[in-house]
This record gives sequence, C-alpha cells and structure tokens, in this order.
Amino acid sequence: MPFRSIFDAGELKSELEKSGIKPSFMPYIWKQVIQNPDAQLDQIPSLPSAAYPLLNSKFKTLTSSVHSATDSSDQLTTKLLIKLQNGALVEAVIMRYDSRLGKYNGKSRHGGPRSTLCVSSQVGCKMGCTFCATGSMGFKSNLTSGEIVEQLVHASRISPIRNVVFMGMGEPLNNYRALVEAINVMTGLPFQLSPKRITVSTVGIIHAINKFHSDLPGLNLAVSLHAPVQEIRCQIMPAARAFPLVKLMDSLQQYQKNSQQKIFIEYIMLDGVNDEEEHAHQLGKLLDTFQVVINLIPFNPIGSLSKFKTTSEEKVSSFQKILRGTYGIRTTVRKEMGQDISGACGQLVVNKRSIENTVTDIEDL
Repeated sequence: MPFRSIFDAGELKSELEKSGIKPSFMPYIWKQVIQNPDAQLDQIPSLPSAAYPLLNSKFKTLTSSVHSATDSSDQLTTKLLIKLQNGALVEAVIMRYDSRLGKYNGKSRHGGPRSTLCVSSQVGCKMGCTFCATGSMGFKSNLTSGEIVEQLVHASRISPIRNVVFMGMGEPLNNYRALVEAINVMTGLPFQLSPKRITVSTVGIIHAINKFHSDLPGLNLAVSLHAPVQEIRCQIMPAARAFPLVKLMDSLQQYQKNSQQKIFIEYIMLDGVNDEEEHAHQLGKLLDTFQVVINLIPFNPIGSLSKFKTTSEEKVSSFQKILRGTYGIRTTVRKEMGQDISGACGQLVVNKRSIENTVTDIEDL
C-alpha cells in the first residue's frame, strides 16, 4: 500500500486517534515538516513515542516532488510540474504581483509584492471544455487532499504565497471531499491562509454549489460561465448539458442569498463565438440581479488544439464598456501571465498583454 501524505488530514487524524494520540499534534507535525524540508518523520521532536512507528510506516513528509520549475521571461510566473508518487504529473503556477503598480478608482493601491498560487485538484478533467488544454487530456484521477496541499508546500519554498486559486487542472467541485479537507488545512495552523484569499473556480456543479457556503464559509466562488445562453455554453462546454443555465443561476442566487458575497464570473473571449455586442447585452441581463465581478479572459492559444481565435483588444474593450456602462456591472480584463511557458489560463496540460482597466490578480477584484 502506498504511503499517504502527512498533509492528508483525514487519514492522519484517523490513524493518530486509533493509536491513542491526540489530533492536536497535527499542526505541530506540519510545521516541523515545513520548517525542516530534509527532516524525516522520526526526527520530529517531542511527539508521543507511539507516534514515530505509526508515522514511519504509513506516511511520508511529501509524496510528490517538483519535477521541473520553469520561469517566464519576465520572471513573474513560475510553472511547477509536480510528480505524484504514482508517476502522474500535475501543474501548479506561481504568479507574482506588486499591489503598488495597480490603480483602483484612479488611486494607487496600498500594499506591496505578493504571490498567488494556482493549484490543480485533479489529473486531467472530465469537463471537456473545448477551449482548455487540460480538457483535452480527459480525466485521469482525483488528487488526495494531501497532494493538493503539497502544491502549496512546494510553492512556498520558492515564493511566499498569500493567495490560492483553484483554477489549475481539474474541476475542483468534482473532487469535493478532498477540496474541503485541503482548504481546511490551508486555513488552519500552520499555513493560516485567509479564507477570503482563497478562490474556487467551477464550471457550475450545482449540487456542490448548494453546500459550498456551509462547508467553506468566507471563501470566494468563481463560476466559469463563458456564455450567456445555454446553447453556446453546450457548444464550448459539453458538461453544461448536465447543468442547465436556468438551474445554475437559481443555485447561484441561493448561494448569494446565504453567503452575502459577490460571485466572480469568468468569461473567456472567443472570437466570433461569444464576444459580440449581442452577447454582452445577454450577459448583462442574465446577471442584472446579482452582485458579481465579471472577469473577461483573453483566449490563450493551445497549439494544434486551437480551433478558436483570440478576440481583438478593441472588441474586448467594447464588450466591457457595455457591461459597465449599460448594466453597471464591475467588469475587468484579466492580464495574462505565463503564456510563454504555457502557464496561462487554459494552457495547463501535461504531455501580457495590457488593456484598459486590466486587473492582474483575484485579490484586486
């Protein structure tokens, strides 16, 4: 039987309790592993004697390793190729920002340098979105909660991480139990990430959205909408057939009522598919009763898989102006990072341009 990650909270808690050891030792164990990268579990001081044979026989400090780390030409993005113990590969991306370089309402922002980590939740993805490289892989397997957390551990050894976005490989809400467990570890000791600095992106898994707020209060929810009508959604997102737009919007309405939080709407701009003025008006009307921030995403080519073309900056700007001017919806344009290392949105698969009102990071929305 393979070793489990020491960051698999459920497994670790269960095994400690079976051995009569208090689970309160868990944050201490994690802190020791994080602070001493080369240490073995039997070298962690001050644990009950019964803990050492248990940890050595069933757990490893890390079950994954960094296979490669590739920096973008501007040094702002690092793509990590992470090898799991079963040999599978997943990707995580570190994106570095400086708040002081951005403006909001014409004023400079406060703060300074920070890093956001984009993590994967699955090897491959079942959703099959036609504009996304990961979708071309098909679904391979779910990550364990420990394998999700280990991405944060690896990244933190390269750059201090302040924000985490579940926008890497996979559909996070299709790996719900591991997602919830991993986030509970990230927000607890010793990581102590703020829930408001964690964002989970979904294509719209309705049954999971219905329990998202009660299981993960305070987190940000981002919805990959990408089209204002069901017909176009189904064309570019085959999984949308299982989640009709009307039912999805009802679910989001209830989520917003319960959480009192804004929802982030992700909308990839595909030339001639979903980027006409008509589509902007349809989107504005669809979201008129919601408190949302729309993030327009320039399409990133994915080599031979690219049957779509990137919308022109002029067209993106016109689309944005309709949403902001006619419907009063806060609408931003994502600044793409890491395109030269295939680390940008939609490019993660194993095998920036600037524009007016550009926003670089989820924290700035």
